[in-house]
Amino acid sequence: MTTGRKKKIAAARRAEVRLPPLEAYEGGELAPDGDYDGLEFRGLDLAGQSGTGARFLDCAVRDCALDETRLRSARFMDSVLGGIRGVGTDLAGASLRDVEIVDARLGGTQLHGSVLERVLVRGGKIDYLNLRKAKLKDVVFDGCVLAEPDFGGAVLERVEFRDCAVTGVDFSGVRMTDVDLRTVQRIEIARGVDALAGAVISTGQLLDLAPLFAAQLGVRVEDQG
Repeated sequence: MTTGRKKKIAAARRAEVRLPPLEAYEGGELAPDGDYDGLEFRGLDLAGQSGTGARFLDCAVRDCALDETRLRSARFMDSVLGGIRGVGTDLAGASLRDVEIVDARLGGTQLHGSVLERVLVRGGKIDYLNLRKAKLKDVVFDGCVLAEPDFGGAVLERVEFRDCAVTGVDFSGVRMTDVDLRTVQRIEIARGVDALAGAVISTGQLLDLAPLFAAQLGVRVEDQG
């Protein structure tokens, strides 16, 4: 954990998605191991469907329902997920590279064991996000609400949390390198305060987190009576 400015933190490389002209998807239900290229999925109910192992390249998924949609080991590349919503979306083991996720409303999303590289999560609210054992590199959470996310055992490199509210977060066993928490509007750490080595926080956040650090070190803080 770094609180000074002697060592400059490496900034995350932002996802830059430039979609080509897209064709409307009219192929019915998703297919396991499907291959989707240059398509727009707009306003579709994909709840309960299975796209396990599917590949999405240069695609846009906008305003779609993803309740319990199975997308395990799917690959999203150079794609935009905008206004998606759903509970229990299963993306375990998925790979997201150069992806923008905008104004998502999700609950209980499974991304454990996934790989996220150059991903932007902007706006929206995600409850109970499971990122255990995931690998995040050049990921930016911007202006979103993350309620009780689980990063247990994950690897975070060049990850930024900008103007976010992060509550009940589990950082147990996380390995952090150049993780920027300085502009988080609100952060509540439920577990894993000892894993903040490799992160940078602001002076104000240090004061807010001081009781947790003291408890971690076994230090009792009492006013003199």
